[in-house]
Amino acid sequence: MDLRQLRYFIALNEHRSFVRAADAMGITQPAFSRSIQSLEQEFGCVLVDRAHKELRPTPEGQVVLQHALSLVQGAALLSHEVTRMTKLDAGEVRLGSDAVAAVSLVPQALSRFVTTYPKVRTVLQVDNWERLGRSLSREEIEFFIADVRHFEADPNFQTQPLTPRRTVFFCRAGHPLLAKDSLSTNDLFGYPLATPLIAPGIRKLLANLSGRIDFAPAIELEQFTALASIVRQSDAIGLGAEEAFVDEFASGTLRVLHWRNLPHNLDSLNARCGVISRAGVRLSPAAKALIETLQAVESQAGWPAQTSRNH
Repeated sequence: MDLRQLRYFIALNEHRSFVRAADAMGITQPAFSRSIQSLEQEFGCVLVDRAHKELRPTPEGQVVLQHALSLVQGAALLSHEVTRMTKLDAGEVRLGSDAVAAVSLVPQALSRFVTTYPKVRTVLQVDNWERLGRSLSREEIEFFIADVRHFEADPNFQTQPLTPRRTVFFCRAGHPLLAKDSLSTNDLFGYPLATPLIAPGIRKLLANLSGRIDFAPAIELEQFTALASIVRQSDAIGLGAEEAFVDEFASGTLRVLHWRNLPHNLDSLNARCGVISRAGVRLSPAAKALIETLQAVESQAGWPAQTSRNH
């Protein structure tokens, strides 16, 4: 008994015809019939009711069919996994990205990666750091790019730093705050704040700045296009990665806000972007190559685009 014979038996059950099954498997009908007969001799029983026009499997054949499907599928999965772990000319890599990295870094890296490795299938999940962490723990992805602060102290994860992302406060053109010569934190927290999902450390910093015990943004959403639209059409203050709104800053529809008395440690608002993977788990060659591509994109001159000249 071998996998080839089991595949033939599965094909016979699907096509219910020796001729059609043999044609589907690319061999002659006599050779196909001999293979089925050999399988029956191996088990010492009849597997197919040849008296029935639909060639239904016998009760013994049903048992063999059930296990044959499992064995053939398992062999295919095994082959796929070994290929994925050993070769870069096949297989797939699954990764995640937060909305910030998905703006520029990940698309540029994937464009370069697919050009270099066109046969590797890439699956990208864009989500917030919280849900990406769960997907990684469930082994649905091999790694993801997000703020590393929530994962650095967790022994279940390992992190590799990338370039930090500058976080800015911003508002619509014509916002009342733009008419002031100097802005204070009291001015800032006098308006609703709209942000992506923020880590506990950032939430604590905003609570300290606002003088509150805890802080929750008035609007919290992951979609940067929607976030920009809300800020453009209201007096809400936006908080987010500068590079996510570069086009709006360039056109002047959104304006970066500068505050008089924000502390120097406000740099901790910046996203500490990095690669997060499971500790003690070997990444596939494709995943390693994609991470190297991400790092290469960041190292190129002029990346990321600076928006300070448009403020």
